Amino acid sequence: MKQTLTLGSVDITRVLEYTGATRSPQAMFPELDRATWRAHQDWLTPAFWNPPTDLLQTCVQTWVLRTADETILVDTGVGNHKPRPGTPAFDRLDTDFLTRLLAAGVVPEDVTTVVLTHLHADHVGWNTRLVDGDWVPTFPNATYLLTRADFEYWNPAGLGRPRLAAANEGVFDDSIRPVERAGQLRLWEDHFELSRGLRLEAAPGHTPGSAVLSLESGGDHAVFVGDVLHNPIQIVAPDLSSCFCEDPPAATATRRRLLARAADQHALVFPAHLGGGLAVEVAEAGPGFAVRRWGFER
Repeated sequence: MKQTLTLGSVDITRVLEYTGATRSPQAMFPELDRATWRAHQDWLTPAFWNPPTDLLQTCVQTWVLRTADETILVDTGVGNHKPRPGTPAFDRLDTDFLTRLLAAGVVPEDVTTVVLTHLHADHVGWNTRLVDGDWVPTFPNATYLLTRADFEYWNPAGLGRPRLAAANEGVFDDSIRPVERAGQLRLWEDHFELSRGLRLEAAPGHTPGSAVLSLESGGDHAVFVGDVLHNPIQIVAPDLSSCFCEDPPAATATRRRLLARAADQHALVFPAHLGGGLAVEVAEAGPGFAVRRWGFER
């Protein structure tokens, strides 16, 4: 499967950290009507669902965007050696992610910007790595971009009361605080312009500070949506929010808004946890949306 495509003047590469099974459809989407699932299960198999186990298939991945002047990472996965007692699948992983990143042509010193779509354990882990017993920034020359809303919500010293506090235990201290101490963390609100054609905007719901990165280059459009989508069933049934969403109604509103814009712009949608192709192009269809095609190349 092709792991890189080019949109305009931007090369986009997927770097996988982890693939495996996760929850059943009903556990992942508490409001799921099983009849809706049955109507679409054929095309969701096997890339996104394993019928014998009734478990969804997922992946954790980083998107690498390269322009003439920048190397940008969108999310940094789980990380190695991170204690995650609330999420056993992510507890003290030891993967070859940095080797895979090198195979994609990127050494940590090359990275100019790290975009964090939100502050969950499987999106910020490689922000830091363990060196002589201390957590230090993995990408020493990068600016790490995070919304102020998520920084304040997940900060143990703050006033946020996350539903998923147990699953995110320790994440702020080992993956955010060291970057802040190093002077590499930049907080933003509402929207942030990275460079010409690359724009961050708030996309609340999954977390209060969830964000998406929009790309426009050479007439091509794309949007990196983080966890706005966990599974393609949310394209055809966009009112489904995952069990991980802090504010499901807000997550639904954000998802509908972004899918409508993507359909209008013929933009490729790059979710955080979907395999089965690098990206998806969507179209409006009745009360929801439809998969126009999986985007392997343009």
